[in-house]
Amino acid sequence: MSTFAPSLINADPARPGIALVSISRLESLCETIAPRYAGRARFFSIREGYGAAVTALQAHLDAGSVDVVLAAGSNGAYLRDHLSVPVVMVKVNGFDVLSAITRATTLWPSGPIGLVLHETISHELADLSGWLSVGMKQRGYRSVDEVRTAVSNLAAEGCRVIIGPGMACDLAQQAGLESVFLYSLGAVEEAFERSVELARVSRQKESKRVRLNTIVAHLRDGVAAFDDAGQLEAVNPAMLDLLGLERDRDLPAQLARTIGPWLRKALQGDGALEERVEQIGERSVIVNCVPIVEQGARSGFVVTAQDALVAQRIDRSLRTSQRPKHLVARHRLDDLIGESAALERVRRLARAGAAHDATVLLTGESGTGKELVAQGIHNASPRRGNPFVAFNCAALPEGLIESELFGHEEGAFTGARRGGKPGLFEMAHTGTIFLDEIGEMPPALQSRLLRVLQEREVMKLGSGRATPIDVRVIAATHRDLHGLVDEGAFRADLYFRLNLLQIELPPLRERRADVAPLARHLLSRSALQYGLSEAAIGRALKFLAPLFERYAWPGNVRELENLLARAAIYLGDAASDQRDDPDGSIQPDLLALFPEFSRMGHAGVSARLTETSADAATSGAGRVAPSRDDVLKALERCGGNRAAASRALGIGRTTLWRLLKAEGVR
Repeated sequence: MSTFAPSLINADPARPGIALVSISRLESLCETIAPRYAGRARFFSIREGYGAAVTALQAHLDAGSVDVVLAAGSNGAYLRDHLSVPVVMVKVNGFDVLSAITRATTLWPSGPIGLVLHETISHELADLSGWLSVGMKQRGYRSVDEVRTAVSNLAAEGCRVIIGPGMACDLAQQAGLESVFLYSLGAVEEAFERSVELARVSRQKESKRVRLNTIVAHLRDGVAAFDDAGQLEAVNPAMLDLLGLERDRDLPAQLARTIGPWLRKALQGDGALEERVEQIGERSVIVNCVPIVEQGARSGFVVTAQDALVAQRIDRSLRTSQRPKHLVARHRLDDLIGESAALERVRRLARAGAAHDATVLLTGESGTGKELVAQGIHNASPRRGNPFVAFNCAALPEGLIESELFGHEEGAFTGARRGGKPGLFEMAHTGTIFLDEIGEMPPALQSRLLRVLQEREVMKLGSGRATPIDVRVIAATHRDLHGLVDEGAFRADLYFRLNLLQIELPPLRERRADVAPLARHLLSRSALQYGLSEAAIGRALKFLAPLFERYAWPGNVRELENLLARAAIYLGDAASDQRDDPDGSIQPDLLALFPEFSRMGHAGVSARLTETSADAATSGAGRVAPSRDDVLKALERCGGNRAAASRALGIGRTTLWRLLKAEGVR
């Protein structure tokens, strides 16, 4: 039974709790000292001993209200063996014993003295008794029965005074003997001090343990902790779920059977097991086993486990959220401008190829739009939204190509990036990699590329472990790969691996009907950049019309874009605002600015150029160019400033220069 002294109760739950267990005279000393520590701890008085005290304390232990137990003698030793919380013993020192002997000999100077001590007798005291001229007999005890036996034997041996714990004093008085209580106020106060400090530290540790257990219990990853002997210390529900185990009495044995091999592997290695994939039934688990080191010595292991499927989802999410902005396909198949049969065939084949994950080989002359088609295939495929990585195989030296495509570990070569670097194949994981100019790839790297395409895994430079990848490959070339294979400049097996779905892009000269609408689309897209009005776009298109009809376009769409940019600069609205050169010279002739006209090689080009140039001098509304008199009058009004005169006439400065030249004005 447990009772509480009102003066010992402190209801503040934030303070540590100390149970004072005493069954005799120690209680009064505890009640005397406890109020001094009321501000630092809560005290519970338990007036029971041994098994009854354990029963009385259990409710408080279950509620977490008791952090430390204070007791003495065999009662304290019993509680220490049967309780899960620390037990502080009231220790008897030499001064306490000498003080008790002095009181006994002073009050009862004649006759031997009986000394009852817990666990063992003191040989030093036996030697000292001769110097003190005191007849002293000692007895040790470990239980209540042994206390009774000790007191009975000492009485039979003629001892009139018994020095010992409260129970020994009570038994002595019952036998008609005198007694001296062994424990002093100082000894009990020292025990209180140790109890309060230990309770404070214990409360802090328990708070940290509960906090840590709460955090671990809510982790999605499985966590289990073991001591250095392999005994289970803690495990969270996620680990049990991953391993398919139930929390029952046999749990430690079940965990030992499952996790034991992982611990043995860690012990056989360097003490750690990192990112190892283990199979648990039908589930793949990523396991880490890390040693716990305290004060330089290993004290146990912590094992973490993660479902491989969860890791894959996290990996996909990270790759998507952290993907660089340049790894995005901007174009779609609808961006292919033109209605020719050749271009429609490209669209049809591209859409059919986009629906499958097969490798695509794009062929065609330079500038025909192979990368635009590659991006369109990616955006029309189930991989849209995932990375699109483009790489020009002719852009870098052989050594750098290997590092760029496959990545490298730290220290793989001189100048390697610190921490290593993922290759483009890894960056394109779950997406598409576009290998432009594949025909220029060095022969030494063709075999590595072939292995990547076959095995779907890459190995970084300096690494001994391959990384699986999920990548769709689109290759492009302007060269005849079949001819290169015949010449021995390109691997036949790589060619056949790439040439699964082949799409040939027609040159611009073979779809001439698409040139004019394509040019208008490109100029309209660049209108803001070059400050083009609709009238300026019309003038440029009319001026370039002969090229649309007869020019061979060796540079294809890329050449057309460059030509249109030049036309926007020299024929656009902004051209009229340009000033004359500092030396007063005029701009070169348009024929020199557009040598493409000379390259057409057809009779009458110069005549058509003159006609087209004159027509281009009109505004988009069909207004007739000003006469020579109009130009001369405008120049006179503007003080000879040709830029101001052209603005006044509403024509470009180039047109003004052409009219003056036609009239012989220099």
